Amino acid sequence: GQNTHLRWPQASLTKLMLAAVVADKIEGGELKLSDPVTASKNAQGMGGTQVFLMAGETFTLDELMTAAMVESANDAAYAVAEHVAGSADAFVALMNRKARALGMADTEFHCVHGLPPSPGGFENLTTCDDMIRLAREALQHSQILSWTSIEQTTFRNGTLVITNKNKLVGRVPGVDGLKTGYTRR
Repeated sequence: GQNTHLRWPQASLTKLMLAAVVADKIEGGELKLSDPVTASKNAQGMGGTQVFLMAGETFTLDELMTAAMVESANDAAYAVAEHVAGSADAFVALMNRKARALGMADTEFHCVHGLPPSPGGFENLTTCDDMIRLAREALQHSQILSWTSIEQTTFRNGTLVITNKNKLVGRVPGVDGLKTGYTRR
């Protein structure tokens, strides 16, 4: 490879670590896919790609993880993080701990969704080498691949169609998921 250790913003690839942490907690019995998750005002305020959560709305963990991994919904990712760890910042700490455990020495997380930071904030950074480590970890959890291999589904009791941001899923034989990410930088 070339520049495999070049640190670069990871955009929505961040959500792979969200999924890895959530999958660990499901497998450890701390969470269930059927757990109700209530969106907060902070989740409602997320920009970028979203499923338009309103504060006080409740969906299952599975529904919100599907939205986060298929549609790349930032509001869904934020709601999940708050539910799992009590706050987005506490969830970021879990993400960084998991990154260290996986040997992702050149990765740092500052948010749960991958959006560019507000002025004065810090971007999530990673390298190609570290993302390969994360992808290998993700593939150890069948639930992650179950979410990311969905080409299209619905949210909000069928009223909102969500489509995988990975345009290769369902179009190129053998492509079965994981995640894409993009910001202008």
